Parts: sequence; C-alpha cells; structure tokens
Amino acid sequence: MGLFDNNDERKRKQEEMRNSGRLPPGQSLTLKWPVLHEGPIPKFDPQQWDFFCAGLVELPLRLSYADFMELPRVKITADFHCVTHWSKFDNLWEGVSFAEIVKRVRPKPEVRYVMVEAEHSYTANVPLKDLQDPDVLFAWKHNEENLAPEHGWPLRLVVPKLYAWKSVKWVRGLEFRKYDRPGFWERNGYHMYGNPWQEQRFDTD
Repeated sequence: MGLFDNNDERKRKQEEMRNSGRLPPGQSLTLKWPVLHEGPIPKFDPQQWDFFCAGLVELPLRLSYADFMELPRVKITADFHCVTHWSKFDNLWEGVSFAEIVKRVRPKPEVRYVMVEAEHSYTANVPLKDLQDPDVLFAWKHNEENLAPEHGWPLRLVVPKLYAWKSVKWVRGLEFRKYDRPGFWERNGYHMYGNPWQEQRFDTD
C-alpha cells in the first residue's frame, strides 16, 4: 500500500513531490520498507565482526565491533529511493559518518572510487566524491530503532543520492581505488552509477 489510500490523492501528492524535487521520476511513495537483497541474511557475531579500510590509503584500518561503536555518532534525515520504483521519505539514520572514517585512513590523492565490500562477497562501486557528501553514513539505527537483520544489521552504508542498492547492507569494509570497477549488481546489468533523478537503473539507461 502506498502513502495515501485514496488513489487520486496519492497521485496528486506524488506529483506535488515531483514538482518540489523530492520524488525522482518513475518512483512511488511508500510508508512500508520492502525487503530486497541478494543472498541469505548473515549471522552476526560481535566477537568475530570487524570493519576494514584498504587500498590506496595512508593508514589502513581494521576495527573490532566494539571499537567501531565507540566512534563519534551522527544522525541524518534523508529520503531513500529503490531501483524497484519505490521511495521512502524522511528516514532518520544514526551511525558513523563516512567523513569520520576518511579522516582516519587518509585516502591518497589519486583515489577516485571506493569498492564497498559486504557479507557473502557482495560489492558495490561508488565514486569517492559522492561518499563525501555530508549525509553519507554507516548506520545501525533507522527511525530510532536498531536496524532489523533483513535491513542490514549490524551496519549498513547509506548513500541517499543514489539508488538504494548502493546503500550496502551488512557492510564490512572499503577498498579505496584509482579506477572504477563494477560491483555485484553492476556486473549483472545495473547501472555503474545509479542516479535516481536520471533513472539510471540498468546499464542500457
């Protein structure tokens, strides 16, 4: 069910949101949060879990779960757009900003891209400049509650400006790179960038 029960009212509100610049083309509003992911939900062991940063950085990083949870926290409110045509507005995320990680690892000047790595060898490629937006974070809370396992617990990257497959669930680390390389969905026909406002869903878009 969409955000509004009355179909005419829903269409009117969606058009209003498009005109305001908040609802990308081809998207519909929803209150629900559909569950979509590749592979099974991984089991989480806080004693075994860690987070790494590697590649072209001055200071490679590996943090235990306890260490990661001691990092400074931020809260961000942002809209969320799925490639399967739904959008969820005004999500409140809590976690660690991408900027907090970057200042610890100091990417080398030639870095242009980041490969995000997650459980089950899942990957997604994102340009570094987009990850440096102030609303990008590694989240463990959504709307004041811990993320459910199916939504990425214990840690999910959130990149609001791109389609949600770039907001990687169950993230475990980052590889800083000079050159771009396709991640899991990009190798399987999705767009290399994924801009919702340009409907960059597939590699043919």
